[in-house]
Amino acid sequence: MIKDNQKHLNRLHVVIDAVIITVSYLIAYWMVFGWMGRYPGLPRDIYFSALFYLVPGGLILYWVFHLYEPMRAMGRRLELFNVLKANLTFLLLITLVLYLAKERLQHFSRPMIFLFVGLNFTFEAAFRVTLRSILRNFRRKGYNLKHVLLIGYSRAAQGYIDRVLANPEWGYLIRGILDDHAERGTEYKGIRVLGPIANLEEILPMNRLDEIAITLSINEYDKLEKIVNACEKSGVHTKFIPDYN
Repeated sequence: MIKDNQKHLNRLHVVIDAVIITVSYLIAYWMVFGWMGRYPGLPRDIYFSALFYLVPGGLILYWVFHLYEPMRAMGRRLELFNVLKANLTFLLLITLVLYLAKERLQHFSRPMIFLFVGLNFTFEAAFRVTLRSILRNFRRKGYNLKHVLLIGYSRAAQGYIDRVLANPEWGYLIRGILDDHAERGTEYKGIRVLGPIANLEEILPMNRLDEIAITLSINEYDKLEKIVNACEKSGVHTKFIPDYN
């Protein structure tokens, strides 16, 4: 299931991000001082001990800026913008700490910090662009797919199906549609109506779905509460596709 894959991917993200922060810091130190260098008044150990605070701090900022959410739900530009915001916030917080502790850390190299954050942003952005490209290729080949069931056969459902089929790199696989009015077997671009909405109570316990997309026509919105409650009890993520028509 995609939910299990996402957990493993998130853990891998955290580990790689921690490595990127560490490597960026060490490279910045080497570029400014060299491995045997010292900055006036501050030995090398103080610089290296700062990693015990920088690594978890950076990971927390990535979480705050939603960088551990599924990539398919976030556009590339938005993801890179969030990486930039996280690193700029990182820089501001480090600068603030150095200012507040200026009596002890007044000789801590500011140029090295700017270089560190710049390298960290560059490496992180490159990693995420590369990973996104790899995942898209996997999804195009039919791997790492998110299994979706539509509730309601409407224009909203047709529009949603059109978008998913036009973008296979999103990795969505629509398993079918439940609807109280369309006959069973009715198809739209290969996606079939599987039966009435009442069948949802039999389908959810099978635990084979990653997401429910509610695509009811506007005159059936009175069914929303019951559908959402059933999905919440089963733990399946639910999203609402409004029928503007």
